[in-house]
Amino acid sequence: MDGGNSVRYKDMSGKEIVNVNKGARLGILGQTDLEIDEVTGQIHSFILPNYKWFGLVKDGAEARIRWSSISKIGEDMIMIND
Repeated sequence: MDGGNSVRYKDMSGKEIVNVNKGARLGILGQTDLEIDEVTGQIHSFILPNYKWFGLVKDGAEARIRWSSISKIGEDMIMIND
């Protein structure tokens, strides 16, 4: 993402997070925790918990998605490269 662009959390909330390298859905923003710099207020990463999705359980620890991994914020999705 271009460091000069400003995005409000409310405009991102409800969007699906998709890993374009793996073709995998990771979750919906709004069902995540945020790691925020206490001094600047900038988001460092999204923290996606384990959850049940259509009866399936995602294995492993929570996933952490760095802000710098976001390649595109679209109308319906946030696309990341890991």
